[in-house]
Amino acid sequence: MRDNHSDMKMEEAIWASMKMTEVPDPELNSKLKTALYRQEAVLGKQPAMHKISLWYLPMVLNLLTFSLLALAALLMIENIYLSYFAAGVCLYIGMAGILLTAAGVKRANIKEDIMICIEKRGVWT
Repeated sequence: MRDNHSDMKMEEAIWASMKMTEVPDPELNSKLKTALYRQEAVLGKQPAMHKISLWYLPMVLNLLTFSLLALAALLMIENIYLSYFAAGVCLYIGMAGILLTAAGVKRANIKEDIMICIEKRGVWT
């Protein structure tokens, strides 16, 4: 290793800057503290998590699937009685899914269990 005079100059500048003891104006300090406390109060009032309940999602997907199957049965099956029967069964199963979801919400309390929690980012304004 070699000695560099520029390193010594840099080190002296660093030591000199560390020795500075300038104190900010007390009025400015109090204004900054007030602004900081105000922003903390605003962020404290906002909920930390945004919750999206998905308890209805199985019901909607079940109803959509069996409605499309009922439509396919009406369009594809040539025998009119058989197509109406198949479409009726599909719609019945879709309605049963709605009933089962409503019973599950009432009995098993799944509204709190099937939920996505999205953490909000703190925004400093």
